[in-house]
Amino acid sequence: MSIKGLKRIAIAAGLAMAGLGSIAGHAAAPVPQAASAPAGVSNVAPTTAAATPPAAPASPLLARDGAPGGEIKAGIGQPVNGVYGLQPQVTRNGEFAHWMHNIVLFPVITAISLFVLALLGWVVFRYRAAANPVPSKTSHNTTIEVLWTLLPVLALVLIAVPSIGLLQAQFKPAPAGAVTLKAIGNQWYWTYQYPDHGGFEITANLLKEKGEAAAGERTRTDADGPRLLATDNRIVLPVGVPIRLITTSNDVIHSWAVPAFWIKLDAIPGRLNETSFTIEKPGVYFGQCSELCGARHAYMPIAVEAVTPAQFAAWIAAKGGTMPARGQASNKVIPQPGADGSAAEATTANATDAVTGPTENVTTAAPTAPQGATNNPATGNAGQ
Repeated sequence: MSIKGLKRIAIAAGLAMAGLGSIAGHAAAPVPQAASAPAGVSNVAPTTAAATPPAAPASPLLARDGAPGGEIKAGIGQPVNGVYGLQPQVTRNGEFAHWMHNIVLFPVITAISLFVLALLGWVVFRYRAAANPVPSKTSHNTTIEVLWTLLPVLALVLIAVPSIGLLQAQFKPAPAGAVTLKAIGNQWYWTYQYPDHGGFEITANLLKEKGEAAAGERTRTDADGPRLLATDNRIVLPVGVPIRLITTSNDVIHSWAVPAFWIKLDAIPGRLNETSFTIEKPGVYFGQCSELCGARHAYMPIAVEAVTPAQFAAWIAAKGGTMPARGQASNKVIPQPGADGSAAEATTANATDAVTGPTENVTTAAPTAPQGATNNPATGNAGQ
């Protein structure tokens, strides 16, 4: 083999890349969230159900973990031991990313790796000392130099086209009528607020195993979820309704991540990060904090129960919240932790009032605490 042999290998690799491009172009790719809506379809989310009277404290709408009590399906919304690959996706962005991984990225990476391996093997065999005692002094070859420039460019273009669309979709603003969920990271637990639904707050801690919990403390069961992923309170979100996720933190940097949603959003002290997604299938989905945040970083699970809009409205009522008007854009001020009007500032003010008495004068109103309909403790699992 000589230069002609090398040309044949390069041409074959080019044909293989062209074939991969054809596969990527003809496979039925899911449409990312940023795609334009079909004509005549409204982007207003159906967030309002029929008015539901407030539920009694022992309402069957609230299971032991504060959610409607959805069933956990094996292999859905959680990792599976011994299985490689991405979790089954339940959002449009996740489905598109899964398709891109399987149809674009993996074949391109495999083809490039095999091509480079073949070149290395050919060079080792063809130019070994026994077969080539006098080394070639060739320093340039126009054909080869053009090929090794154009082929990587084509590979990058093949990857860039769907990648840019996916990146754009991940930063698409939520439409009017979306459900706003504010996730606040703490060492080492999560608190959640529903600003558009009465502002009530939920605290979610890791459920411990039997033998690890103190006397009288609730422990994890199989119905709660997998070990290190089950929480004492699940958050509830509606299916088919855009979710506006806002993250922040009260202490260090955390990251709210649920693999089945294709969501990983950092929670940074003093900042509000935002993204949006729409859950397409009911179920229970688990995640974890994905940013190293201290000694108990591995014990900050996330549990989300996705239900129908009617069930979501009933759950909101059972929690003491209210449903906004249909299609109403979010108009609630969402302060950063430590800012005037934030939950942390209100808690500090209330503690001060308990000692010194409420602040009352003609110009300054006494601070009020946000609604805490869940009666969850404000403390996490620190030190446990």
